[in-house]
Amino acid sequence: MLVLARKVDESILIGDNIEVKVISVENGVVKLGIDAPKDVSILRDELAREVALSNKAALHGGDEDELKSLGELLKKQK
Repeated sequence: MLVLARKVDESILIGDNIEVKVISVENGVVKLGIDAPKDVSILRDELAREVALSNKAALHGGDEDELKSLGELLKKQK
């Protein structure tokens, strides 16, 4: 894992077309701005993990209520 220190308004580049910029740091919360092409999927880690768990549960006869909850979460992200 590469660890970098950045200050507000500083950024890093990933490849040729993804920029991650530090927008603000307040009360231990870092706000990041991500500029990337539309075809690049960007998800918060906790959401991606929940989607993976739900997919795994669906393969093993997961609960329909859980899938509905996940659907609601995804709608809120848009």
